[in-house]
Amino acid sequence: MEFKERLAKLRRLSGMTQAELAKELGITLRSVQNYELGARYPKTETIERIANIFGVGQNALISDEEYFIVEAKQKRGKRGQESAERLIRNANALFAGGDLSDEDKKNVFAALQKAYNMSTEINKKYTPKKYRKDSEEKNSEE
Repeated sequence: MEFKERLAKLRRLSGMTQAELAKELGITLRSVQNYELGARYPKTETIERIANIFGVGQNALISDEEYFIVEAKQKRGKRGQESAERLIRNANALFAGGDLSDEDKKNVFAALQKAYNMSTEINKKYTPKKYRKDSEEKNSEE
């Protein structure tokens, strides 16, 4: 189940309308609609507030993979998001038809995330300034 489905389900179970959730979060109704349609992901701070409203942990809202994508987008912009999505697709291909337990898959994915984050920080100095500036401006605008 994806974030959009989990959010809609939790909202309905609590008897809230989209408008009530938007008001509680201090965001627009359109933002909530976009989250539930899967057109946009909320920022990590918004995810935390949603989790608090419904009295659940963040893991109940998003998977580790979704959180990784959201975090990559916030830190590195659109290019970071695309890179994280590609990494997840490739990692999932490694597990296709395999015998790894869910715990082992989770550990492998955590190691890949750590390696990705370390490599992007190390390689930041090699990224042309025009891309770093775009990424920083985009992050501050969103």
